[in-house]
Amino acid sequence: METLWKDILFSIRSLRKNPGFTAAVVLTLALGIGANTAIFSVCDAVLLKPLPYSDPDRIVMLWEQ
Repeated sequence: METLWKDILFSIRSLRKNPGFTAAVVLTLALGIGANTAIFSVCDAVLLKPLPYSDPDRIVMLWEQ
């Protein structure tokens, strides 16, 4: 446990020395997490949730040729 604490302190010191690298890492993580959340939200709304009708398996499309 003490080794983990020392590693965390070392990483914080390293990130303070390189603020440009820290900003790039934070920006990359934020964009990745945001994109993943957006894609999951769309897939959840379109593919995973059932249709808001009482009998969605009985819905059909009719058209005239």
